[in-house]
Amino acid sequence: MSSTPYEFLLTSKPAPGVALVTLNRPKALNALSSPLFIEINAAMNEFDNDDDVKAIVLTGSEKAFAAGADIKEMRDKTYADVYKNNFLENWGLLTKVRKPVIAAVSGYALGGGCELALMCDIILASPTAKFGQPEINIGVIPGGGGSQRLAQVVGKSRAMEMVLTGRMVSAEEAERWGMISRVVTEGSVVNEAVKMASVIASKGALSVQAGKEVVNAAYELTLNEGLRFERRIFHGLFATKDQKEGMTAFAEKRPPNFTHE
Repeated sequence: MSSTPYEFLLTSKPAPGVALVTLNRPKALNALSSPLFIEINAAMNEFDNDDDVKAIVLTGSEKAFAAGADIKEMRDKTYADVYKNNFLENWGLLTKVRKPVIAAVSGYALGGGCELALMCDIILASPTAKFGQPEINIGVIPGGGGSQRLAQVVGKSRAMEMVLTGRMVSAEEAERWGMISRVVTEGSVVNEAVKMASVIASKGALSVQAGKEVVNAAYELTLNEGLRFERRIFHGLFATKDQKEGMTAFAEKRPPNFTHE
């Protein structure tokens, strides 16, 4: 287990180079309260700074990845309060984690839960997964990035449908829309995510972080700027020991021994 105790999370290292963060508010279907999100950010920061960890898996329970934000916490807030204190800003800290984060989703990923999954780098889902932005049903809209990230990954019309109707999308539909990587039909979605994280952890950590950085840049830059940025990061990896080892191992037809330098 992790050395840091959490009230609403379970943390572990289920495989070499892999950390697992499990949301643990079962009675509330892992509703994302402010204290829970503070713990998510703390755990992610802890593993991001742990040299033994190369990839992170984030999951919930079989019944719910996270069934939304904590409505009871938000109900009585005022505009002045949420505006002055920039409510939900700290949710975006997850996107600052430099190591790859894989979401393993079962059950409900609604509202903030859907937004949390969309902040991750890769989403694997069990056949039971249901994604949705039902905020319209309670008189608001997504506030943790849902409208923006959905529009980028599924397009305007589908994002509009989800945001304006609150309809839940099945795992199969989410896969078809390109919202998730794939549906895991055989075995546990968490085990599959740990396997994928193990594969990533077996690579050179520098090139993995560089790969995450350039893919994310594609959402921020024009094509020409993105191509230039990718090329410069590619060039920079030629200053690493892992590039020399990787290419030498390929030429010598042996597995590489990356030192993450």
